Amino acid sequence: MLINKIPLNKIPLLLSLLLLFGCHHSDKKNADKTCFNYNEASNITSLDPAFARDYANIWAVSQLFNGLIQLDDNLTITPCIAKAWEISEDGKRYTFHLRNDVLFHDDPLFINGKGRKVLANDFVYSFNRIKDAKTASPGAWIFNNVADKDGFIATNDSTFSITLKKPYPPFISILATQYCSVVPKEIVEHYGKDFRSHPIGTGPFQFHLWKEGEKLILWKNKNYFEEENGQNLPYLDAIAVSFIANKQAAFTDFTQGKFDMNSSIDGSFKDELLTKDGNLQKQFIGKFKVLKMPYLNTEYLGILMDTAAAVMKGSPLKLKAIRQAINYGFDREMMITYLRNNIGTAGIAGIVPIGMPSFDTNKIKGYNYNLIKAKQLLKDAGFPDGKGLPAITISTNATYSDLCEYIQGQLEALGMKIKIDITQPGQHREMVAQQKLNFFRASWIADYPDAENYLALFYSKNFTPSGPNYTHFKSPTFDSLYEKASTVTNDTIRFELYHRMENIVMEEAPIVVLYYDQITRLIQNNIEGLTANPMNLLSLTRVKKTN
Repeated sequence: MLINKIPLNKIPLLLSLLLLFGCHHSDKKNADKTCFNYNEASNITSLDPAFARDYANIWAVSQLFNGLIQLDDNLTITPCIAKAWEISEDGKRYTFHLRNDVLFHDDPLFINGKGRKVLANDFVYSFNRIKDAKTASPGAWIFNNVADKDGFIATNDSTFSITLKKPYPPFISILATQYCSVVPKEIVEHYGKDFRSHPIGTGPFQFHLWKEGEKLILWKNKNYFEEENGQNLPYLDAIAVSFIANKQAAFTDFTQGKFDMNSSIDGSFKDELLTKDGNLQKQFIGKFKVLKMPYLNTEYLGILMDTAAAVMKGSPLKLKAIRQAINYGFDREMMITYLRNNIGTAGIAGIVPIGMPSFDTNKIKGYNYNLIKAKQLLKDAGFPDGKGLPAITISTNATYSDLCEYIQGQLEALGMKIKIDITQPGQHREMVAQQKLNFFRASWIADYPDAENYLALFYSKNFTPSGPNYTHFKSPTFDSLYEKASTVTNDTIRFELYHRMENIVMEEAPIVVLYYDQITRLIQNNIEGLTANPMNLLSLTRVKKTN
């Protein structure tokens, strides 16, 4: 059990009260208190923002910490601890002007046990900590382009600057990630690795209890700096997170009112909940609200483009016509309707998903269902109606076997011989990274809201295992455009370069885009102000709950 700031002789009583408060408000004393309850099927591994890599950690960390800037629901960059900023003409220096009313959460290690004010030096320390190899943060990559000397400078208590080695327009978006949260040096260095369970930040909620795998309790930060219409935020008094691994059981608890939100619709109960067109089944209409939003996650099949690789020997996937025939050869719209109950959008454009600012179906030539073109491409490749075409194996894990079996059935109707190889998720990822698979299921969730994050998958200098170019796609023209785009600060010009790059990729077809994902949150009727954004972040700062 990981408990902070609670006398040992009070633990049993307080634990029972907190767990009670986390789920119910039957006691008169807390009748006017509001607690937002949600379930996290994946276990939280750390409350330290340096390790906010997956959504379980990110959601919790975002309630406890703040950074210089933040994203609104339209992915627009807005002020947070930084009230204003400037970017130099050469695009390499970012200067931030900090608010003077932001306090760290109260803690006995601060003078008088009260939270002290955040200063520019706190950001110098926090960012250098992420860069430090001793921290072993999975987010260290975000500062690879920061100048080695004086990359982070505190000019005074309220002015903080970052200097880059070279211009990089997406950098401002990266600063909105939870890795870039500010932390207090004296607390971190006191607890060391145990800061993961003694988090002190500036966020709208502060830590009170974490019984790993069972319950996380956060209380309202009464000194939080943000306001809305003259009223101090947050509105909620507490957050309670449960850790029920069985999503069907968690969904049942949600329908019984034990949780205020259900954040994912698992395949095990999607048909129980939704019709094939994506609407609620009759028995659930009016019982709760449904919130839908494009999610910056693209699901796709990758094709290894390294013709010298052992797994490509004799593979028909070397031929562009075959790769294109596969892209044209199955109905994505039907797949989304019947296998996903319309959760998501058919991937008939490029790798960049709906919700990304540069997304434009009018500018990207992707693939839709076209049997005539697919058959002609097979014929052009020397395999009319698939005759003589060697078997092609799709490698996946069990979670996506239904999608791959659907594609298998449709491609076999063209005369193609398709096999499916199912492996464990960890083994699958490792084999992809080691170029041991030539046709594999993959996905990419945006780290930051800029299409560059997706186009980096095809930059030749990003070959695996050190980079994300899993297909080993290589194009000198693409590389040239990619490098040019990294220096362009004008969004209109940069987006045009992005579109040109994406069309090069889609023409060569090293991937088969399946669908663009969707956030679907179920919310109890007494919850107001809960929104969603394409990054799938969870903000509870402005949420209200009526008892």
